[in-house]
Amino acid sequence: MKYEAINNQLFTDNRRKFAAQLKPNSMAVFVSNDIMPTNADGSMGFRQNSDLFYLCGIDQEETMLVIFPDVKDGKHKEVLFVRETSELIAIWEGAKLNKEEATKVSGIEQVYWFHEFDKICKAFFAQAENIYLNSNEHTRRYIEVETAQDRFNKSLMAKYPLHHYERSAPIMHRIRAIKGTIEIDLIQKACDITEKGFRRLLSFIKPGVWEHEIEAELIHEFIRNRSQGWAYGPIIASGASACVLHYVENNRQCKDGDVILLDVAAEYANYASDLTRSIPVNGKYSQRQKDVYNAVLRVHRSATKLLLPGQTFEKYNKAVGDLMTEELLKLGLLKTEDVKKQNPNWPAYKKYFMHGTSHFLGLDVHDVGFFTEPMQAGMVFTVEPGIYIPEEGLGIRIENNILITTTGQMDLMKNIPIETEEIESLMRA
Repeated sequence: MKYEAINNQLFTDNRRKFAAQLKPNSMAVFVSNDIMPTNADGSMGFRQNSDLFYLCGIDQEETMLVIFPDVKDGKHKEVLFVRETSELIAIWEGAKLNKEEATKVSGIEQVYWFHEFDKICKAFFAQAENIYLNSNEHTRRYIEVETAQDRFNKSLMAKYPLHHYERSAPIMHRIRAIKGTIEIDLIQKACDITEKGFRRLLSFIKPGVWEHEIEAELIHEFIRNRSQGWAYGPIIASGASACVLHYVENNRQCKDGDVILLDVAAEYANYASDLTRSIPVNGKYSQRQKDVYNAVLRVHRSATKLLLPGQTFEKYNKAVGDLMTEELLKLGLLKTEDVKKQNPNWPAYKKYFMHGTSHFLGLDVHDVGFFTEPMQAGMVFTVEPGIYIPEEGLGIRIENNILITTTGQMDLMKNIPIETEEIESLMRA
């Protein structure tokens, strides 16, 4: 991995938090992701299962974690299984973690080889009354492939059909939503790398540059700063393409007079950042572009102040919608009559701001958490209002990453240029 070693206290604390939520005499099993194939003998780059990484920090395939707080022998409360390395693997792929290294990374003393799982755990399954199995229960998931965890779950339930099975996901969603100091530092590192990439662009962008050239500048800066690369597929959308929310082609030439919507960010140590800025191709916003930009910026700043412990998403989204409605009226995009006649289930402002304002951020860019529960200190959210005007070929979105504290908020992207004047000044330099 490109990132520096993480203090394993993070993973020890995370396992403790998870174990505290288990029913008595319960055993939980987590399985690493597969290396996904492409074609012929090709494969995609490996990306670890976020829940497994959160609990042990092992960032390689063929890894399993068992947590059994009430195990009878007392010493196998935490058990890690890793892929057995060899000289052949070392030559062709690079050596995998040995047992001592796996302990150093994870803080887990009991480490075995992956192929020893059935032999070691057979007695544990006989002891356990409940077995917690993991699955991807993100509300926006759409997955057609069967994961390694899915295959394991099916196999285990067939082998032990009389056990009582529980879901790990609700526990993981709750504890992962609250970030500790080490996690916040890792997210901040991802944000800082993103800042370096963004600043690099401000002197690079000019009329005639291609969107894919901008993409290349960013990935260069990210990787040279120890990031694996993108936290998500980059959106580099100039002109009318900025009104396509998930535009990913990045294949057009940027024209004089257009604004580029950049939704681009780095990951670090599997933790995501998520930035959006909208900047003028020629280094100077037109008055209309500046008016729309500043309207979005006012909503962004007001929305950020609403992220407080105890805040509900229902009230938050309603308040942001009201703020956006006011701005759209001032811009002449909505009329008072439009607001009076609006459908409460799809308010008038949704014509120009159709997506949500905030989502959880962490190991996944759309991280896990419960939108039905009040916000808490330690949660990290995006704030990303936007105004999209297809008839003007103009889309503006502004997005920062915000940590909720006991007293308010901390903007993890506070050093990234956001004011139109600062952006214009840096583009002229």
